[in-house]
Amino acid sequence: MEQKLYAIVDGGSIVTPKGFKAAGLHCGLKKTDRHDLGAIVCDVAATAAAVYTTNAVQAAPLQVTRESLRSGKLRAIVVNSGNANACTGKQGLEDAYVMRSSAAEQFDVAEDDVAVASTGVIGELLPMDRVTSGITGLPARLSGDAEGAEAFSQAILTTDLVKKEACVTVKVNGVDVTIGGAAKGSGMIHPNMATMLGFVTTDAAIDQEALQQLLRDTTNTTFNMITVDGDTSTNDMLIAMASGLAGNEPLTPAHADWEAFAAGFHDVCRVLAMAIARDGEGASKLIEVRVKGAECDEDAQAIAKTVIGSSLVKSAMFGADANWGRIIAAVGRAGRPVNPETVDIHIGPIHVLEQSRPVPFDEEAALAYLQGSMVEIDVDLHIGSGCATAWGCDLTYDYVRINAAYRT
Repeated sequence: MEQKLYAIVDGGSIVTPKGFKAAGLHCGLKKTDRHDLGAIVCDVAATAAAVYTTNAVQAAPLQVTRESLRSGKLRAIVVNSGNANACTGKQGLEDAYVMRSSAAEQFDVAEDDVAVASTGVIGELLPMDRVTSGITGLPARLSGDAEGAEAFSQAILTTDLVKKEACVTVKVNGVDVTIGGAAKGSGMIHPNMATMLGFVTTDAAIDQEALQQLLRDTTNTTFNMITVDGDTSTNDMLIAMASGLAGNEPLTPAHADWEAFAAGFHDVCRVLAMAIARDGEGASKLIEVRVKGAECDEDAQAIAKTVIGSSLVKSAMFGADANWGRIIAAVGRAGRPVNPETVDIHIGPIHVLEQSRPVPFDEEAALAYLQGSMVEIDVDLHIGSGCATAWGCDLTYDYVRINAAYRT
């Protein structure tokens, strides 16, 4: 049904919506010559909303961005990778403010119209001479085409292997409204908010309260439904900006085209969330867990996240072992109502458990399926109508290798 409400834009990005430009460059925060500083800039004051990590320890950029968003408007976002500016005390907060003021000066906007985001190693001060020098080089690189989007997408990556982008168009009041997104995330990924850095742009005219609620609701069913390693970062942030330049009547939940817009917005976030799970540190396959038949959606979400986050399930998937016992054990420990006599489990097309009893299956067929790049696990509890989907990845030797030497 949702496919009829919006259209996917091949090659679309955060600069496809009207009014947005982006840039990225290398300023010296990373040891390689990969981009490590980027920006998104809007031609007008964009309606803005954000959600943040639930970690009690929060990096300095989050405090600065919260202050900027009090007005519900933004003109620009400046982002660095390679250094999280987290657990850096008073100096780190001052540095985040300097990033904001420097960007405001270079983009000729008010300081309160700039959001700041950082990602990378925790506990190290930013080399601000490199950061501020880099910011001065961003305006000349701003672009509303694929080059600018590509540079920005590369600038926000840390241990990610690939960029994450998505874009759709929706008809609102008979005009084309575009929604684009970019994200980074590979490690320290767990469903407690967005668990990454994410940016969504749209040229829709939309009420700020409606955008904030849509962002929060969408996060709960997309970014909050992914996990790589069970760790929630100190820097997670998801920001949405709406330029209003599409020319539609302002969107609210009462608007006739709200359902279509919300579906398109959800799809952009879903695609980005799945891309993060697929690109988990050391991952060799994407895992999708679908739970139905729970007492309510919230119970299904909790169970799906428990299964997808189980180290034993993730290890079994890496080893191509159809060990359904680990799956039902995770279902049972999720802390939500389950009838231990009525659970069905499928691993891909293979039925392994019916009414909580083993179903004989072809081990060779299961091995062949699990050696693929994506694994689907279906769990039916048969006690209600609640359903949910979660995404994650397998747990490989490379995950340990990457994180054993993250700082060095």
